[in-house]
Amino acid sequence: MDHLTRLHGLPVYQFPALGKGSGPMPAAEDVAWRICSSADEEASEFWTEDIPDGAYEKQWGRFLKTVDLARVQALVLGGGAYSSEGPPDWAVNELIAAADRLTGLKALYLADLTPEESEMSWIVQGDVTPILDAFPRLRELGVRGSTIGMAADEEGTGLRLTPLRHEHLRVLRLENGGLPGEVARAVAASDLPALEHLDLWLGEEFYGCTTTLADLAPILDGDRLPALRRLGLQNSYMQDEIAAAVAGAPVVAQLTALHLGLGTLSDTGATALLSGQPLTHLEELDLHRHYLSEPVMQRIREALEPAGVVVNLDEQEEIEEDSGRYVAVGE
Repeated sequence: MDHLTRLHGLPVYQFPALGKGSGPMPAAEDVAWRICSSADEEASEFWTEDIPDGAYEKQWGRFLKTVDLARVQALVLGGGAYSSEGPPDWAVNELIAAADRLTGLKALYLADLTPEESEMSWIVQGDVTPILDAFPRLRELGVRGSTIGMAADEEGTGLRLTPLRHEHLRVLRLENGGLPGEVARAVAASDLPALEHLDLWLGEEFYGCTTTLADLAPILDGDRLPALRRLGLQNSYMQDEIAAAVAGAPVVAQLTALHLGLGTLSDTGATALLSGQPLTHLEELDLHRHYLSEPVMQRIREALEPAGVVVNLDEQEEIEEDSGRYVAVGE
């Protein structure tokens, strides 16, 4: 996984470290501002524990004083705000404290870290509910991180969400090596009338995934997400079972895009998907990074591409003798 390059349609711009700026900075509303420790400014070669103490705090303080916060539309929090040592309490609390100044914020991405900085399972997240409460007009939230890190056994650590109502959220992405069932159930129980794009990475049991098909059932029913048009249930160790459940899910009829890639999808799941309800109304079916055979891939193309569906079958994987099938992002 690489650093984000765009968020909410805006190019990501690294807020420069003190003395590292080259020329004037862009207008506040023209970019998605990436804030991280100065040690992490230009490269991905620093593990999170190598970041000097206080580096992120200094960058955040300078950002608050330098940029016209009322015009900022998108923020990306990177190295220094998130680590394997514990939840990002300081960074989250400071973000919430600035909510009355970040009045134009529409998009937020938490923990923009590459594997060179921190493995996915070592990014310790916290409770994202207060962030959604503090920014009631937020349109897009992306969260990268899992529950396994060094502080995962401490009380209050790990990705959490309390069911809530949010009037304006249109995009929700939870990128995980192991999605807790409590979080999946909270998403399903939330009242999100404007949500158009939901992307859940489920991951592996070994890395903390406790999400079951029963947890996803309210999402697949479609009743609670009337505006949903793009659904991703990806990076799962039970990708075949998910594909079979999707094959008969009422929500599919309202979708324009369906993403079931990055996981352990095999011919079994793909055949179940093809045998279910019609998918020819979709604009896009993304199954990339899969374990499908050539004949099944051809069946998918022949069934959908003549109807104008854009099918992504890139990254065909081979089953390994010792490890079998595995998800793209676990550790």
